[in-house]
Amino acid sequence: MKKLISIIILTYITLLSFGQSKKPSETGNSKPFVLGSIEEIYSNRLSQKRILNIYLPEGYNSSDTIHYPVIYLLDGSADEDFIHIVGLVQYNSFEWINRVPKSIVVGIATVDRRRDYTFPSNIADDKKKNPTSGHSESFIDFIETELQPFIEKKYKTNSSRTIIGQSLGGLLATEILFKKPTLFNKYIIISPSLWWDNGSLLSNDLEKLKESSNKVSAVYIGVGKEGLTPTVIPRVMEVDANLLAEKIQSIKVKNIKLAFDYLPEENHATIMHQAVLNAFRVMFAE
Repeated sequence: MKKLISIIILTYITLLSFGQSKKPSETGNSKPFVLGSIEEIYSNRLSQKRILNIYLPEGYNSSDTIHYPVIYLLDGSADEDFIHIVGLVQYNSFEWINRVPKSIVVGIATVDRRRDYTFPSNIADDKKKNPTSGHSESFIDFIETELQPFIEKKYKTNSSRTIIGQSLGGLLATEILFKKPTLFNKYIIISPSLWWDNGSLLSNDLEKLKESSNKVSAVYIGVGKEGLTPTVIPRVMEVDANLLAEKIQSIKVKNIKLAFDYLPEENHATIMHQAVLNAFRVMFAE
C-alpha cells in the first residue's frame, strides 16, 4: 500500500513538473501585435491633451527620402474607426492592388463630438439636447495650428492631406471644406449631419472653395438609406447629402473630382466601411 502511494505521489510530482516546464514554452513565443503608435499632444487651443493613433505604412523609415500622404480620421479612437480604416488603407495600398498610395493615418481620438464637430446652432432643441455643442471653430484651429504642424514636423509627409468624417464628423468636414478648404486636398464626407441648425451650412456661399479649387482635388459624399433626421423640423439625410453635392457642383470647377454615392443597402450605422472603400476607388483613380 505504501509502495502504491509512493508511486502515485511520484507520478503527480512528475506531471506537475512537466506542466510547469511546458508553460513558459507555450507562452514564451507570444509577442504583441502592433498596429501603430499612440501620440499624446497638449492643445493650447482646446486646453486639453489629445490622443492620436498613428499608423505608418510598411517600409516607412525616418531616415530615407520617401514622403507620404496623410489621411486624417475623425472619430479615430481604437474602439471607433481607426482599426478598420487602417485595414482599408493597408489593403488598398498593397502592390498588387495599388488603389491608394502608401499613407500615414492619423486617428484623432474622440473626446466630445458634439462640442468639437458642431458650430453654434440657433435651434433651441439642438442646444437643449447638446449642451456642450458649438465649438467647431476651436477644433478647426487645433487641426490647422497644432495638429497638422505636429504631424508634419515629426513624420515624413508630403503635401497630400485627406480628411475622413462620418455623421457629425461629416458635418465638420463639410464646414472645413466651405470655410477653410485648403486644410485638406481630399474630403471624404459620409452621412453628414447637415440637419444641424436646420441645415444652415447648406446656405453658406462657396467663394473660398472656388478660390482654392486649385488645391482641393477631390470630394466624395456618401450616404445610405437613412431617412428622417433627429430634428423638430423634419429633414431627410439623403436629400441633404444630395443638396450638398449639387451645391459643390454648381460652382463648376473642373479640377475638383466630385463623387456622390448613394448606398441604399447601408444605413447610418453600417455605411462607414463600404463608403470609404468606394471613396478610395474613385478618388485615387487615374
